[in-house]
Amino acid sequence: MRRLRVIGRLRTALPRTLRGRLALLALASATAWVAALTVAFNIVLAGRLSSQATDLLQTRAAAVAATVEASPDGRIVVHEPADDRALDVGTWIYRGSTAVERPSAPAALQRQADGLTGQGSRYQDSGGRNASRLYALPVRAGHRQTGTVVVAVSLDPYRSTARAALAGSAVLGLLLLAGVYLLTRTIVGRALHPVTEMSTRAARWSELGAAERFGAGHRPDELASLATNLDELLDRLAAVLRHEQLRTAELSHELRTPLARIVAETDWLTARPRDAAGQHASHEAIAAAATSMRHICDTLLSEARARTEQPPGRCRLPEWAHRVAEQYAQQHPDAPPLSVRGGAAVTAGVSPALVERMLMPLLDNARRYAATAITLTYAQTPAGVELAVTDDGPGVPAESGPEIFEPGRRADPEDGHDGAGLGLALARRLARASGGDIEWDPTTAGARFVVSLPTG
Repeated sequence: MRRLRVIGRLRTALPRTLRGRLALLALASATAWVAALTVAFNIVLAGRLSSQATDLLQTRAAAVAATVEASPDGRIVVHEPADDRALDVGTWIYRGSTAVERPSAPAALQRQADGLTGQGSRYQDSGGRNASRLYALPVRAGHRQTGTVVVAVSLDPYRSTARAALAGSAVLGLLLLAGVYLLTRTIVGRALHPVTEMSTRAARWSELGAAERFGAGHRPDELASLATNLDELLDRLAAVLRHEQLRTAELSHELRTPLARIVAETDWLTARPRDAAGQHASHEAIAAAATSMRHICDTLLSEARARTEQPPGRCRLPEWAHRVAEQYAQQHPDAPPLSVRGGAAVTAGVSPALVERMLMPLLDNARRYAATAITLTYAQTPAGVELAVTDDGPGVPAESGPEIFEPGRRADPEDGHDGAGLGLALARRLARASGGDIEWDPTTAGARFVVSLPTG
């Protein structure tokens, strides 16, 4: 839990803008790189300074040893050069463990120099405030060590140089990181300026409902691709908006007839007295109009759902078709009879409710125009499943056939039948949204509509 809280605080502390986050990412990367370079530089510099101090000790020790002559009997003779002040600073010469020459030095340093005698070539660093490095060089007579030359050098100048270099590199690194952060924010801000401009334009267009588009010209490749995708998105949104406006207009147009019927029957019931038979007829008319309105709304909603995601389910057409025929006979006892023909094992890959909403407008049209019979057939085809609704009515005029699926179109508006010409349009839209289609099949007599659906 504590770790999750820490992560949550880190996420809250992150900048909220893309420019700030990119600048912070660049700063973090540059910090890691500058820190690594600074550490490496100071490590190399410290090693180099230590090497210089060691080289200086070896040079001085060799120079002092050149002035010392050792005899096999253990005697040490020091030949003083003309100007030996440089050699006498921090220099000890021992015969055995006895100091022949000793400089003026702190007691601790004297003890360290005494401890290096007779032990061969050695280095030793002294701690404390005035740190020094000592180097012991044996003086030999043949193969025998008869004396020792010890030289010392102060490490303070080298360590001061290392500290100054560390401070300077740290300050330089901080200045560099500040410059990187500011430069990154500036560059990213200028790079994202076209995106901000595009966002502002899109917000203005959405408020005004404008039809302008971004276009891909005179832009970097990334922004050109973004502009193209945004233009396609705006085109799709405009198409969806037009589709929704058309659907609203169609719904209003189709509902106007049953709603007007309900209003008229209600006015008749309240404006003048009617007998029981008249009231019953008015109630039935109102109920039929309400049922028609519900059917229209259900069809439109089903079509909308089918466009977003195809409803799951399968429909066994033999059982479904016979059930629809029974319901048809019960609801329309005085209408031409509905007969069913088809195979024994035909299944559509669409839910039964969706199939019914596709077929109901076709059956209603057939019932209105049929003279003596209506036939519902279903069959398996290589491409899927086909259902056909056929009637023996006057049929569809050849000149009106291609247009009957357009919303508001009717083959004969003066035929005395109710409807606003939306049923076939809704049925086809619903079929196409489910992966099928509805076509008008020209025949010599009557009308025939074929519904194609995917197989189950």
